Amino acid sequence: MIANDCLRRIRYILDLDDSKMMAVFAEAGQEVTRAQLSDWLKKDDDPAYQKCSDLLFASFLNGLINERRGKKDGVQPSPEQRLTNNIIFRKLKIAFNLQAEDILSILSLADVSISKHELSAFFRRADHKHYRECKDQILRNFFKGLQLKYRTGSQQA
Repeated sequence: MIANDCLRRIRYILDLDDSKMMAVFAEAGQEVTRAQLSDWLKKDDDPAYQKCSDLLFASFLNGLINERRGKKDGVQPSPEQRLTNNIIFRKLKIAFNLQAEDILSILSLADVSISKHELSAFFRRADHKHYRECKDQILRNFFKGLQLKYRTGSQQA
């Protein structure tokens, strides 16, 4: 999925304003301006739209983990240069402190049913024989389920 789309969805799910979004970036040691943030959050067809790099989005996800779970002792993890859906999924799992059962129930809110074994395959190392690539559809449905669970006032459609 595109980092900008994920940023917009996370912002909506958690009801974050610009200053809170900038604070999440700052949690991972990344300074961003309100103008940069505004350009990343614009729709794709807007002339002022700017693509958010994987490195910056990884910093945001690391900041989200620090914000929601607290900073780890010692050296902070460096943001990934290239993100995959699997890495995004894993970071969201950590940020929201979710177990497999929680994720399965969130996916079921979006009318998606997968087994625990299928789910665990998304969180394996890429070189593991049971690793499975997380497709956009799974991640989109996970965001939809998060929205239904965490966004106040969201009703199941």
